[in-house]
Amino acid sequence: MRRKQSMSFTHLHVHTEYSLLDGSNKIKEYVSRVKELGMNSAAITDHGVMYGVIDFYKAARAAGIKPILGCEVYVAPGSRFDRELSHGDDRYYHLVLLAENNKGYQNLMKIVSKGFVEGYYYKPRVDMEVLETYHEGIIALSACLAGEVQRYLVRGLYEEAKETAYKYEKCFGKGNFFLELQDHGIPEQKTVNAGLMRMSQETGIELVATNDVHYTYAEDAEPHDILLCLQTGKKLSDENRMRYEGGQYFVKSEEEMRALFPYAAQAIDNTQKIADRCNVEIEFGVTKLPHFDVPEGYDSWTYLNKLCHEGLVRRYPDKHEELLPKLDYELSVIQKMGYVDYFLIVWDFINCAKEHGIPVGPGRGSAAGSIVAYCLKITNIDPIHYNLLFERFLNPERVSMPDIDVDFCFERRQEVIDYVGRKYGNDKVVQIVTFGTLAAKGVIRDVGRVMDLPYAFVDSIAKMVPNELNITLNKALEMNPEFRKLYQEDEQVHHLIDMCKRLEGLPRHTSMHAAGVVICQKSADEFVPLSRGSDGSIVTQFTMTTLEELGLLKMDFLGLRTLTVIHDAVKFIENTTGRHIDVDAIDYNDPKVLASIGTGRTEGVFQLESAGMKSFMKELRPQNLEDVVAGISLYRPGPMDFIPKYIQGKNHPDAVTYACPQLEPILKPTYGCIVYQEQVMQIVRDLAGYTLGRSDLVRRAMSKKKQSVMEKERANFIYGNPEENVPGCIANGIDEQTAGQIYDMMMDFAKYAFNKSHAACYAVVAYQTAYLKYYYPVEFMAALMTSVIDNPKKVSEYILNCRNMDIAILPPDVNAGEAGFSVSDGKIRYALTAIKSVGRPIIDSLVQERKERGPFTNLKDFITRMSDKKEMNKRAIENLIKAGALDGLGGTRKQFMSVYVQIADHIAHDKKNNLAGQISLFDIAGEENKEEFDIRMPDVGEYNKEMLLGFEKEVLGVYVSGHPLEEYQELWQNCISNTAGDFALDEETGEVQLVRDQANAVIGGLIADKTVKYTKNDKIMAFLNVEDLIGNVEVVVFPQMYERYSTLLVEDAKVFIRGRVSLEEDKDGKLICDQIISFEDAQAARAANQPLFPRNYGGRGGSSRGGSYGNGSGNGGAGGYRNAGNGYGQYQNDGMNSSSMSVGQTGQAAGQMQSGQRTQANGTPQKKGMPAGAWIQFPNMEAYKTREQELLQAIADSDGDDDVVIYLRDIKNIKILPQNLQVKADGALMEKLTLLFGKENVKFITKPIENRSKID
Repeated sequence: MRRKQSMSFTHLHVHTEYSLLDGSNKIKEYVSRVKELGMNSAAITDHGVMYGVIDFYKAARAAGIKPILGCEVYVAPGSRFDRELSHGDDRYYHLVLLAENNKGYQNLMKIVSKGFVEGYYYKPRVDMEVLETYHEGIIALSACLAGEVQRYLVRGLYEEAKETAYKYEKCFGKGNFFLELQDHGIPEQKTVNAGLMRMSQETGIELVATNDVHYTYAEDAEPHDILLCLQTGKKLSDENRMRYEGGQYFVKSEEEMRALFPYAAQAIDNTQKIADRCNVEIEFGVTKLPHFDVPEGYDSWTYLNKLCHEGLVRRYPDKHEELLPKLDYELSVIQKMGYVDYFLIVWDFINCAKEHGIPVGPGRGSAAGSIVAYCLKITNIDPIHYNLLFERFLNPERVSMPDIDVDFCFERRQEVIDYVGRKYGNDKVVQIVTFGTLAAKGVIRDVGRVMDLPYAFVDSIAKMVPNELNITLNKALEMNPEFRKLYQEDEQVHHLIDMCKRLEGLPRHTSMHAAGVVICQKSADEFVPLSRGSDGSIVTQFTMTTLEELGLLKMDFLGLRTLTVIHDAVKFIENTTGRHIDVDAIDYNDPKVLASIGTGRTEGVFQLESAGMKSFMKELRPQNLEDVVAGISLYRPGPMDFIPKYIQGKNHPDAVTYACPQLEPILKPTYGCIVYQEQVMQIVRDLAGYTLGRSDLVRRAMSKKKQSVMEKERANFIYGNPEENVPGCIANGIDEQTAGQIYDMMMDFAKYAFNKSHAACYAVVAYQTAYLKYYYPVEFMAALMTSVIDNPKKVSEYILNCRNMDIAILPPDVNAGEAGFSVSDGKIRYALTAIKSVGRPIIDSLVQERKERGPFTNLKDFITRMSDKKEMNKRAIENLIKAGALDGLGGTRKQFMSVYVQIADHIAHDKKNNLAGQISLFDIAGEENKEEFDIRMPDVGEYNKEMLLGFEKEVLGVYVSGHPLEEYQELWQNCISNTAGDFALDEETGEVQLVRDQANAVIGGLIADKTVKYTKNDKIMAFLNVEDLIGNVEVVVFPQMYERYSTLLVEDAKVFIRGRVSLEEDKDGKLICDQIISFEDAQAARAANQPLFPRNYGGRGGSSRGGSYGNGSGNGGAGGYRNAGNGYGQYQNDGMNSSSMSVGQTGQAAGQMQSGQRTQANGTPQKKGMPAGAWIQFPNMEAYKTREQELLQAIADSDGDDDVVIYLRDIKNIKILPQNLQVKADGALMEKLTLLFGKENVKFITKPIENRSKID
């Protein structure tokens, strides 16, 4: 398709965002720019990869542009297998390849895959052998200055360049190789282009002009330069760094390109000729399932029927005839949709896992709604009993791949993937790529670093971006008025955010999908290009969603730690009691287990462990498993709003009303609330007569908020639609108004409704863990601690739980311990592998030695028998002693520490002599004399308790035989708002979940470590490592605080610290110290019923720890669940609204912001005019909270007697910061604050003002 002659240029050398950190040309913008310039085709040629080709293909097609799919590959100078530089300095050359037709596209995928799979060395490299094998259907261009022909020309080696050109022409065929002209104003390009013009005339190889596009618009040169700095880890100010000079690498118009090459018009025309030749058609939505081999005498369909019918009789011995029609209906849908082999493949690998004793989850997601899946034992949830719907899983009216995600035991998941690889061929089974992108907060921090802006300044701006899923900078500017104001008024911020906006959303790196695996019919590189993950394993270059669109079979093999915990606990129970527990056959409505969930003590119980969930379970007090299913569905942002209504209905079921009688059977199990997507489908079916398939389409429209579809369906729902066979509500005797109300209610709920099948699966696992914890607490806790053995904070938390449950923890023991935590006489024995510097191989050989030759009798016996194990060294022996693992060998830890080196040396010496054929004294001496030669234990007694605990902490990371704070546990629990565990990054989400940034918090513990730093003004500040019964928190003490509390800041001092939480991305939270009090003073304050921290709130304000749920406003202490009014209080950040509460009782906040009043330490107002001091104005409370940290850092170095006064403009109220934050209101401080907050927002007032209007 050719346009009029004048339009005849196509960009054939283009890098998009998928040339990672090298191209900032976003595919959508690129396509619309090309269309705007009036071009009819465009190419994609990323560096060495094809990550973006499908996205580009779809975007270009949608815009009416012909997509030309290509890649700029790296060609090795010799063989792709060479890892040395035998050919001069060149590691690789560039070469642009374009797919001319489908065969060329197939070959391009092969070439690109080979680069990663076989030729990876710095870059994915191919060689001439690969190009010759897969040249068919490919057009090649000689690329940029890094191309092989151009390299020779730059060095003045014209003849060699010409030879190279002939080599490529021979490889790809005449007319399929072109010499590429480029001009970005680089002097060498002038030389090269002259050489290429001459070469073209001499050889007849045609020319083509390109622009090596790396960004979309000319003005993108600056953000693109920042992106290059991100790639190379440099700053803009660095002298020697990679850059693309001259700003010419954008999508140019045909006029601009012709102006660059007036001497080579044919080279411009050739781009269009090449574009016209390229025609690739990619097929979407046609499933390419691998074939499953069935036993002789069957085909896939009859074999699936056989398995299902046998399973039906096994699963439903009494009801199988009654359920046969339902099973046959499901089977017919599966056959019609072409998924017979799919079910057999899934059945096969789950069956294999079960046969090999690998724990498999009960199911996950909507697959649990299928009776076929239940009969095949793919899922373990009875869809009939729980009223789950097949159409939610496989809808005959919506063709899409079914999605069966399977949970396996975390430690053995890889075995299942390996089995699938062996069965279908490792070349056909590949793991899947995912992309990490430059997200809103991260991009601000990255760009700020490249621009060399002060860390605190960049951090404060990044923190203005709300913590929301899929937040963008534009959304953040809309949502946060202070951020918007700063962006509009501060030039530096404006520039920073503008740069960030251009780079936001670009992919920055690849990683491997945690669970996704694709299984192909033929070798994977026939369907998808391959690359390597960071660990060297082969992964696809297309993401999960793209693979599904291409019709490939993707499976999720998920690793679930909880399955490992259940499996280990069952094993322990069998060892200790001889009883085998089948967790699938336990009583799922055991009132004792449900009551234990209702106490809220659900540490270690799957899905019910978080602080908010514990509070919710206390309130919910589940009576049956159905309540737990609902609980898991409701405890999420959104549906939380319906929790009060649900609990109200549960407690007063008689008071629940239904808009029409048909609703009752559907909503009765959830007390009149719509909780599940399945209920939406049932309402549409039962009230308006929809088919279940069509009702699933309505559910999807509602959950995706598709307004137009919802409005259309509203009319169908109420009035019916005879043409589409929908009777409607009115035909069913439901009046128009009621039907309208029901539809509105559904629309309201459907946004948040949860997939019941998924919730039911998870509730079953939650119940299984609760059951084991209730009846077999010791075995369960041992299994639980083994699962988190690499996370000392979690281990400490569970040790504390064990102590609260009266379960004793024994130190590790070489004669009784195992690799993991083990159970011994109703107590838990610490894991041997948890000892630092004692690797798994030593422990395995130690346990083996003990089994084969009996327990170790004394230290010498232990060292003698273990000395020939190659990993066993003195460091390992020392750490075993320190951990207490040798306590049972007849001596104290102090005795062992003083002789072990001697014994080890003695044994090593003996060994040497024996090898040399020398006889030692031992051989001559008689038995009775031998003891004299034994090394005797010196009489040195034992270390003191603190030393022993210190050693345990050093080698185990936790205290085992006690804790330095255990005698203070009650005081500690009563005085803190948060534990160290609350500040830890959550492994799964990578965020700190249990404390909010800038929230007030009180922690308590001992100062394990103190680092002192000097500020620019030579003031002292400190970083403390405070350790409590759970773990460690970093506390930052600024100079003023340091001066005030220096006597308390000594190592091993036991203190409570009140302060402000500070969170940064990918790091554990910190606390910025405001006040400190010793444990002794805290005890005295409690005894006298005094506040813990005068002039501020203390303790917990009578509320429990942790987040609470809901969007109402409550007034918990440091963010608590408070049962008053509607009782659904948000995490409360007291901020300026500090309250002076006495410890352990809820006092009304006294120090609220008052017009012109100063709050004294006891909370009584002091009548005064407006206070003197340094005044800083903020538009509102939110703005103050956002920038409070910045303010505190700004005043940290200023020391004096002037108050800091915060003025909130919207409510015309003030707050005076505590005395410990007083400053010296001088010129230096004025300059600093003005710079930060603007001249109009900072005033220094030297005497109190009586009349407020003067400062408004």
